[in-house]
Amino acid sequence: MDNENKNQRSENIELEKSKSHIIVEIIEYVPNSVVIKTIIKKSTGNISIMSFDSGEGLTEKTSPFDVFAQIIEGKAEIVIDNITNLLQSGQGIIIPAHSPNFIKPNGRFKMILTTIKSGYE
Repeated sequence: MDNENKNQRSENIELEKSKSHIIVEIIEYVPNSVVIKTIIKKSTGNISIMSFDSGEGLTEKTSPFDVFAQIIEGKAEIVIDNITNLLQSGQGIIIPAHSPNFIKPNGRFKMILTTIKSGYE
């Protein structure tokens, strides 16, 4: 987790609208890195897809909005308010607004994060 800041890559991508996509193939693993691709970014919220190489995670943060995390490949440990949640492919969890949370390294995995920016203004 200590390498998170120097090994994090972010980019915005625009998926073709009205066309189906294989979500797990939109993002690849990069050795020793966390890769983040923003699929939709609006003033009311955004959707990002992320890949985590083995041994990579994210340090603790708090969002002013609810965030839905869905694992689309592999397994992840998501810690919310000091409670560990082990999620597998196909599972999701809502991270409540203002709750400290972080992602522990637990092997390679991919996930989708959806943030809804309303109701807390």
